[in-house]
Amino acid sequence: MLSILGNPRRDCTGLTRRQLLEVGGAGLCGLNAATLAAAEASQRTTGPSARAKSVIFVYLFGGPSQLETFDMKPAAPSNVRGPFSPIAARTPELRICEHLPRLAQRSDQYAVIRTLNHSQNSHNAAHYIQTGHPMPAAQRGPANVNAAPNDWPAMGSVVAHHDRHANANNPRRIPSYIYLPNRHGEIQLGGRYDRLGQYAGWLGSEYNALATRIRKRGHGDNPYYRACSDRELQFQFQGLEFGPAMTLDRLHRRQSLLQQFESAERAIEASSQTANYDGQRQAALEMLTSGHIRNALDLRREPGKLRDRYGRHLFGQSLLVGRRMIQAGARFVTVIWDMPDDAPSGWDSHEQLTGSLKNHLLPGLDQGLSALLDDLRESGLLDETLVVCLGEIGRTPKFENRGGADGRDHWSFCFPAVLAGGGIRGGTLYGKSDAQAGYPIDHPVSPADLSSTIFEALGIDPHSFVPDKQGRPVALMDGGRPLRALFV
Repeated sequence: MLSILGNPRRDCTGLTRRQLLEVGGAGLCGLNAATLAAAEASQRTTGPSARAKSVIFVYLFGGPSQLETFDMKPAAPSNVRGPFSPIAARTPELRICEHLPRLAQRSDQYAVIRTLNHSQNSHNAAHYIQTGHPMPAAQRGPANVNAAPNDWPAMGSVVAHHDRHANANNPRRIPSYIYLPNRHGEIQLGGRYDRLGQYAGWLGSEYNALATRIRKRGHGDNPYYRACSDRELQFQFQGLEFGPAMTLDRLHRRQSLLQQFESAERAIEASSQTANYDGQRQAALEMLTSGHIRNALDLRREPGKLRDRYGRHLFGQSLLVGRRMIQAGARFVTVIWDMPDDAPSGWDSHEQLTGSLKNHLLPGLDQGLSALLDDLRESGLLDETLVVCLGEIGRTPKFENRGGADGRDHWSFCFPAVLAGGGIRGGTLYGKSDAQAGYPIDHPVSPADLSSTIFEALGIDPHSFVPDKQGRPVALMDGGRPLRALFV
């Protein structure tokens, strides 16, 4: 069957969410038209000139170490500098790890922010990094990590909202906001986590990302760095896939039945809560049946040599799908290297840092990200695509060996981000950290600054307004400043 994920919920008309969304995927109901118009009337009518058409947001969840990646300190004591050495890069002052040789040779294509920092020293900084706002207080499940309805909307959700209302008469063939290869937390122990930061929050679930789903083999498996077969890499969007019994003919018959249902419920159809529903449902049906989105997900259309350059692991192939999504028209694609909490070699390197970084994490990042930059440049997409790569935190400027289990703990007070394309001035180093890469010396950068930079690059004024669920205008960013020095 054509499945819609999520628990049944009733809206104020009395219909369940599943009844309203039976065809075409989840999250298609619009905001109240009157309140939305009132909120949008308060927005600024002109925005900045766009430098980029789209964003690929590469999210290394768990917290990569600044001292083992882009801000090494070879003169620091051994219990600070760690096990690896820097190598020469095309950016003279960049201290980059020896296990990132491809990225070292391409450093003239990207900028490195060395002074990203915030005070949320935990993995819940996933909210801060993906929204630009601190995590609000909420009930977040037994592990205190789950998303909540009052969360701030993810940057991709804001872009989706902007696109819907800027192009109301021009339906999109590809959703604006895409999440690959899984929703954040879904790969962890059977998906028991539904991590914060990735959703639209109070902006409304209709602006959630459309996410694919890739399964791992079982406990202890980490497909992000191991070789994956094509059978494992069948990217499909959750809620928009055809089951074995669903044909296009049956789908259109279901559409006809739903139209009959709506005709019999004219009072509901006339309500303000469903005024925009028909157009949104029709757009979803067109997206589902056109074949455009399925073609974009089909990795078999790419040359084998190109797929090899990215790496046949889940991270590399997800980046390639991300490029295909951008090429097909998506505007904000998040590619997450998630952290299976029952498998080794995650970026949360409290233990086994040396082996996991040397053997898996750094080679996978080096291969995949360098291939993405090359591919975007060769296809002519790099100038109009902003690539952002970072984690939610860094690691402590203290390298510890706990009986052979070497590692670093959480550290949110100074860590790097890499930006490329979309007008970024390659070879730029922004900000400087202290002698131990523990704190910024100059040009500290907050998550709000980073989000403001991304929004402005896309032509969205970071100090404009978006409507909340009651239609009241809310400032998109609170005090963030775009980092214009990063751009040509």
